[in-house]
Amino acid sequence: MKKAYLVLANGKVFEGKRFGADASVTGELVFTTGVVGYLENLTDPNYYGQIILQTFPLIGNYGVIEEDVPTTAYAAGYVVREWCDAPSNFRSQYDLDKYLKDHNIPGIYGIDTREVTRTIRECGVMPAMICDEIPADLSALAAYEIKGAVAAVTPDESATLPAAGEELCRVTVISYGSCAHIADALMAKGATVTVLPFTATAEDVLATAPDGIVLSEGPGDPRENVTAIETVKALIGKAPIFGVGMGHQILALAMGGKCEKMHHGHRGGNQPVKELTGIRTYMTTQNHGYTVLADSVKATEIYRNVNDGTCEGLCYYPAVPAQSVQFTPVYGNGPHDTSFLYTNFIETVIKSKKAGEC
Repeated sequence: MKKAYLVLANGKVFEGKRFGADASVTGELVFTTGVVGYLENLTDPNYYGQIILQTFPLIGNYGVIEEDVPTTAYAAGYVVREWCDAPSNFRSQYDLDKYLKDHNIPGIYGIDTREVTRTIRECGVMPAMICDEIPADLSALAAYEIKGAVAAVTPDESATLPAAGEELCRVTVISYGSCAHIADALMAKGATVTVLPFTATAEDVLATAPDGIVLSEGPGDPRENVTAIETVKALIGKAPIFGVGMGHQILALAMGGKCEKMHHGHRGGNQPVKELTGIRTYMTTQNHGYTVLADSVKATEIYRNVNDGTCEGLCYYPAVPAQSVQFTPVYGNGPHDTSFLYTNFIETVIKSKKAGEC
């Protein structure tokens, strides 16, 4: 295999070997702690513009099953300790190397991913590049920023998806990039779901006659989505709102709160979240690099990250019919411990619908 380098903006260089696409790439280097779900990572819009480092040392064990993953990959690059060139899975169609080549994603393996992870934990996420030659000047690398992430990953088209069984309510999802699993969860609980792109105006949303509104996950800095924030402001009080991921951040900004970039973010399916209104701690799936400052917004903090104390959920009731969480309640290869949040939201929407509120 061809020699390659992982070059970090702080000057650290790691030598490894290429796999995947034979190209140079620059992105924001982040790590994810999942043991499985590498295909879900590569196709997750929340990783737009980022080079993903897997902390688990052997990746690609079960190969690639095309019908199980979306057709579009969003990762800029991929870093692993070792990739499996002989996957063991009766459904596997080919290996990870071919997948990366087919989707033009450069990869590097054979480096000490533990050391790179420690570097990110100590110094924070930073720009990095996968390349064949080490640049003499790293100023351009250090200046790299992800811009326009939501616009880059959100489809322009809207769609209406039928409820599974009897329709109990109608929910409109504003997509900031990642909403298929949200729509599936809502449909399974009796909601007819209309998905609108993030460019939808408040009038567009209300034209769908929603009984409830969901703000989806998405990539990048929530603060740059000024128009989307204004749209949510105009929707507050019109119907019960539930925010997930970036939707949690957009809702907080619309309510006058503040967000800030995290040191190294939360990425993986084993993020512990404590329930502040009870005694439980849940394992959750997360993928984000920004956090809401809980004390900057008039809301009750209901969930908090066990590891770093950052805000994981806010409740705006009774002043405003809205609630949000930073984590993903249901995701294919992650824990479903908090799937009850969708059930609670649908029950709230149905109750509000029957009472003629909002």
